[in-house]
Amino acid sequence: MIRNLASVLLTLSTIALQAQVGPSVTSWLQNTTGITGRHYVTGNSTPIIDNTLANVQTVQYSDNWVYVSTQGIPAYITGPFNMNPSIAQAQNAIFKISRNPVPNTGNLTNTTGGNIGIFINGVALFDYRDGFSWVTATNTIGGGPMNPPGDAVWNRNAIVAERAGFDCAKAHPANGNYHHHQNPSAFNLDLNVLSTICTAYASDGLYAIDSAEHSPLIGFAYDGFPIYGAYGYKNADGSGGITRIKSSYSARPITTRTTYANGTSVSAGPDVSVTYPLGYFREDFEYIPTSTATPDYLDEHNGRFCITPEYPAGIYCYFATVDENWNSAYPYVVGPTFYGTKTAVKVTAIAEPVTTYTETITALSNPLNELDLTVFPNPSSDFIAIRLTGLNKATIHISLFDLTGRELLTTSMNQGSSVAFLDVKTVYAGEYILRMQQGQHIVHKKVLVNH
Repeated sequence: MIRNLASVLLTLSTIALQAQVGPSVTSWLQNTTGITGRHYVTGNSTPIIDNTLANVQTVQYSDNWVYVSTQGIPAYITGPFNMNPSIAQAQNAIFKISRNPVPNTGNLTNTTGGNIGIFINGVALFDYRDGFSWVTATNTIGGGPMNPPGDAVWNRNAIVAERAGFDCAKAHPANGNYHHHQNPSAFNLDLNVLSTICTAYASDGLYAIDSAEHSPLIGFAYDGFPIYGAYGYKNADGSGGITRIKSSYSARPITTRTTYANGTSVSAGPDVSVTYPLGYFREDFEYIPTSTATPDYLDEHNGRFCITPEYPAGIYCYFATVDENWNSAYPYVVGPTFYGTKTAVKVTAIAEPVTTYTETITALSNPLNELDLTVFPNPSSDFIAIRLTGLNKATIHISLFDLTGRELLTTSMNQGSSVAFLDVKTVYAGEYILRMQQGQHIVHKKVLVNH
C-alpha cells in the first residue's frame, strides 16, 4: 500500500512538473541509459557500434530559454549513404531555443541552408535545399564544396535529387552533421516505398506513422514553435477526428522552366524530363491558399494554430507533411519561411542560471499497449521484427521464451527508435512467447517459428 501510494505521489508530482515547465522542456528524448549510436558501411549489413552517446544528453532551462545538449546522433542506425562517403559525426552542440515563441509581425524570415530546427532526439532539421542549383550558361548543376556555384534561380530539391543518398531513416550527413530534410519515418514504412535501402540495411526512423492517432511532437523549429508528425486533429479546435494534415503547396503544371509561380520571367532551367522531373527544383512548387472549409490544409509556412495533446490551449504548430502514400510532401516540415521570430542559436556555454530537467520513466512513456506493437512475420523462419507504432520514449527490452519459461534470445528497441529484430534461424521450430517490457509495463505475444 505504501509503495503504491509513493508511486501515485511520484506520478502526480511528475505531471505537475511537466505542466509547469511545458513541452519545450519535457519532450526531449534524454539518454539516461548510455545508449550509443550505430552506423552501417556500404556492403556490410552488420552495424558498427559507435562510442558517441545517442539522443539528448541534458536539458536545462530558464524562464525564457531551453538549452539542449546533444551530439546530434540518433538511437536508430545511420547509413549507409550511397552518394556520400561521410558518416554521422558527434556535434557536441548546445542549442538555445525559445520557450516563449512569438509570431513574426515584420518581414518574414526565410529558412536557410543548415539547421532550421531540432528533432526531439537531438538530430538536426534542414529545409528542402542541398546547396546545388542550375547553371543556365552551361546547362549543368552547380554548387557544392568542389564545384562552381549555381545561379540560385532553380534551386535543387534535396528530397528528390538526393534520395539515393539517404539512409533508411531518410537522412544523411553534411560535413558530419547528420540531418533530416523531411518526415523522419523509415522508408519501408511508407505506403509507397520510394527507396529499398531498408531491405539491405534493416533500420528505422524516429517514429512510425499511425493514421489512427495524433502524431507525436517530434521537434522544435528555430523560432521555438513545435513540430508534429503527419497526422493531427482535422479542426484547429481539436475536433473532427484524426486526419492527415496536408501541405497547401503543389507541383506547378509546367513542362518548361522559364517563369516563377508569380509569373516572373527568369533565366531558364532544364525542361521537365525523366532526368529533371517535376519537383526536382524548389521553384517547381506553388502555394495555393485554401479556404476555412479545409482546416486540415496548412499555411505558407507549413503550419497552423491548433490544439494538440501537448498543447490543450492551442499553439502554432508545424507538421512533417506527407501525401496519401506517406511520401514526403513539399515543403516537408518548415518553410520556405518561418512563422515566428527566429531566435534559436548554437552556443558554446550557458550564460545564465538554469535548472536541469531530469526525466523519469513515468514522465517518459505511456503503458505499452498490445495494439501499438506489431510482430511480423508470424510464423517466421529467419527473423522476427517488432515495430512500435508512434514514438518510443523509453527503451523496450525484448525477450523470446520457450514454453518452459527459458529465455532464449534478447534484444532492445532503443529510445527514439521504432523497430527491433530477433534472429531466430538457430531456434527450433515451434511456439514461443515474446515478452516486451518498458519499465513496469509488459506485453506478451505468441509467435511461431517454422523453418
